[in-house]
This record gives sequence, structure tokens and C-alpha cells, in this order.
Amino acid sequence: MERCNETLVREFIFLGFSSLAGLQRLLFVAFLTLYLFTLGTNAIIISTIVLDRALHTPMYFFLAVLSCSETCYTFVIVPKMLVDLLAQKKTISFMGCAIQMFTFLFLGCSHSFLLAAMGYDRYVAICNPLRYTELMGPRVCVGLVAAACACGLTIAQVVTSLVFHLPFSSSNQLHHYFCDISPVLKVASHHSRLSQLVLFMIGVCVLVVPLLLILVSYIRIISAILKIPSSTGRYKAFSTCASHLTVVTVHYGCASFIYLRPKSSYSSSQDTLISVSYTILTPLFNPMIYSLRNQEFKAAFRRVMGQTSYPLH
Repeated sequence: MERCNETLVREFIFLGFSSLAGLQRLLFVAFLTLYLFTLGTNAIIISTIVLDRALHTPMYFFLAVLSCSETCYTFVIVPKMLVDLLAQKKTISFMGCAIQMFTFLFLGCSHSFLLAAMGYDRYVAICNPLRYTELMGPRVCVGLVAAACACGLTIAQVVTSLVFHLPFSSSNQLHHYFCDISPVLKVASHHSRLSQLVLFMIGVCVLVVPLLLILVSYIRIISAILKIPSSTGRYKAFSTCASHLTVVTVHYGCASFIYLRPKSSYSSSQDTLISVSYTILTPLFNPMIYSLRNQEFKAAFRRVMGQTSYPLH
């Protein structure tokens, strides 16, 4: 029995962009530009929040953690993808694939629960403004981030163990550009309906549960905003939530399409396209959504730039 279950695959071959062989150098330049811009914008957000005391609030604390998470998230996938776009042989070791999946899932799942924590922060700020400082103290904020990371770590450990304990002996070609769950499961020699069901239920926990918490928060937020007498007050209250709502829509929309649809409708080309959006484009747009529409952040950025340039004069 142990002999039958022995894993014969020692490495995987990525075929994610094999149909675009003539465009791979162009894709390398485009993705590298987007990646460097993403790193730059996230670095600006984190440094501005750290250096400007006016932004030392729960909302910006969560935003700094989110930017840090997205920087690490892209670092797990994009550099390897860029190297593979220029390489003849696009391979990753069996252990390297497991590590990439674990890290990607840890950061992605933590991201989902972190967005739920940010929704709770907006709920407290709008529905309980007089107790906001008390209810969202430093210990609470750190505790929410720690809980999000703990959930992400646990789920990543369970999923990675389930996937890589399956036997791989028939094929080692992944129709993707990184070690995501569906393409790796597709090349497993066999996997039971139980493992598929467990993975689907975990996907529901990671995506549906945080989304329900966010929806409950926003139902109460909208109810509170509608009670504000002035249109200016209602607009100001809603504008503090608009960025978070946009990020939530993009994140859960892409992730639900990938992980919650029936496996019979699995399409490697569709998954590759959607995956590019949430591994490259979403981490690029999220910082811009939060910072460019935020007058308070832009004012803080100008103050930080003024402080750093002052010694030069």
C-alpha cells in the first residue's frame, strides 16, 4: 500500500502562458512594470502611515497591514512568474510547489478575514462614533489582525496537507503559472469526493463567512447613514466606506469565481486570466483606490514629503 501511494512526481511544469509563446517577452515587460509600481505604491502607503502621526488610527493601521499583506502576496507568485516568462523550462520542485501553495493560501485567507475586520472597523466608526476609540483600541486592532493570520495559517496548513498527501504519478504539467489548488488537484492520480468536499467547505468558510460578516456590518452602516439628516453628512460617512466596498467586491468576486464554482466548469484559460487579475492587477489597484480618493491620506503624504525634503534645503 505504501508503495502504491508513493509520490513519483519530483517537479511540476507550468504551462500557464504556453499558448502565448510569442508574447512572453512583452508580458514580462508589462508584468514587471506593474509589479514594480505595485511595490512602490504599497511602500509609499506603509511609510506614510508609519511616519505621519495623524494616520495612527485603526483604519490606517488596517490599511498598512493590508498593504504589507499584498506586497508579500505578490512576492510569493510574481517573481517566479517573471523568471518563467524568460525561461525555456518553467519548472518548480514538488516541495517548492507545496511551499508556494501554503504561503499563497495563508496570505490570501488572511486577506479575506482582514477585510472582514476592516468592515467591523467601519461599522464601529459610523454606528458607535463616541465609543470608537474605546472599542477599537490598539489591543483590539492587533487582536483582529492576529486572529485573521491565525485563521489563514490554519486553513493553509489543512488545505496544503490535503492536496500534497495525494499521489502524483500520472502527469506533472500544471496548466497555470503558479501552484493553485485546482490545477494541482487536476494532475493528482486520484482524489476522493471527500477531499473535494472538504476543500469546497473550506472555501466556503474562507469566502462566504467573512463576506456575510461584511454584509451584516454594511446593513447596519447603511441604516445608520440614512438616519443622518444632512446630505453632506451622509456623503461624508459613505465615502469613508466606498474604498473598502470596492476592494471587497473585486477580491470576493474573483476568489468566488475561482474557488466556489463546480469543478465540472473548470477552465484553465479562464482561471489563468482571472488569476492574473487578483495576483497582479488587484494588488496594484487596491492601494490606488485607498489613497487617491482619500484627501486625508494625500495631505499626510504631502506632510511626509515636506519633512523628508526639508533637510535638503
